[in-house]
Order: sequence, then C-alpha cells, then structure tokens
Amino acid sequence: VTFSAGINACEKGGKWEMAVQLLGVMAESNVELDTITFSSALSACAESGQWEHALQIWSAMARSIVMLDAVTFSALIGACGKGGQWEKALQCVSVMAHSKTELERSACCAAISACER
Repeated sequence: VTFSAGINACEKGGKWEMAVQLLGVMAESNVELDTITFSSALSACAESGQWEHALQIWSAMARSIVMLDAVTFSALIGACGKGGQWEKALQCVSVMAHSKTELERSACCAAISACER
C-alpha cells in the first residue's frame, strides 16, 4: 500500500521519474503490482508526455498477470498523444479494440486529442 500511495503521489506531483523508479523497486522487491499501481505510473508518464516510458510500463503490465483496463489504455494513449506520437496512440486504440477491454469515451477522447497535435 505504501508503494502504491507513493506512486500515486508522484503522479499527482508530476514526478514521473520517481514513479517509474518506485515501480521498479516494487518489482525488484517482489511486491505485488496491481492495475492501480501500473495505471498510476502510466498516468505520471502521460502527464509529462513520456510516451517511451509509458510504453515500457504498459509492456511490463501486458507480460504480467495484471488486467489491462480502460484507464490503463487511456493513460497510454494520452502519453503517446502528449509526446506527439499520434500513430502510436491509434495503434493503442486498435489493440484496445481487439482486446477484451471495452473501448470507452476517455480512450477515444485521448486518441482524438493525439491526432489534433
């Protein structure tokens, strides 16, 4: 809980580097990572336009047993958009559409915003 709270605080404070670092410490310490923890780290990266780091986190999440949800996809799409990677944002929408995750309004809005940039 402490790690997750720390990552959430990093997200809110715009400290994406620290959020990624805490996520790594959690993994190295064999602390269970959940959807909320991954999503908070993804969102921290998204807020700063760190699409490369967001993709790395998403890849780690996809390799784990953690569920990918609409919040996760929206954060990833938003990170790609803020990083000027509209093509990658649309690829994420495609992956989301082909997964069991319901395509939600927030993901569509993030994709549209990505294309506007």
